[in-house]
Amino acid sequence: MKLIGLATDHAGFEMKEYVKNFINSKEEYSFKDFGTHSSESVDYPDFAHPLAEAVEAGEVDLGFAFCGSGNGIAMALNKHQGIRAAICWNPEMARLTRAHNDANILVLPARFISISEIENIINMFLKTPFDGGRHQQRIDKIPVKNPGTNC
Repeated sequence: MKLIGLATDHAGFEMKEYVKNFINSKEEYSFKDFGTHSSESVDYPDFAHPLAEAVEAGEVDLGFAFCGSGNGIAMALNKHQGIRAAICWNPEMARLTRAHNDANILVLPARFISISEIENIINMFLKTPFDGGRHQQRIDKIPVKNPGTNC
């Protein structure tokens, strides 16, 4: 069973709750909820960083993150070296970000997509494998190297 980490700010709270039920309907997936747990105003980095750390540590297999535009939470997530968070607003974006970028966190812009679109986007993200090959060399160049070192 694959474990999916979930994180949101207040703008994505209702969408996250819907996605929890959707994940529960799938036998091969479960979730860990990193919050927030209400629609009261919060700061997205407080939830993005624990999700990113869990993905990097292998505590969860993938992540789904939500915020109003998707941009703020994606920026916070992508500060982590091992994270490739991608904002997706349709199934084709979800397919490409998995196939070409090996995205490990799907970011959903809650104010710009409807609940009815969510299932198709998530299903595409989950079923699409990474193509590897020429894309792997690009992925390998993403982490920032410290000046004067090899890491």
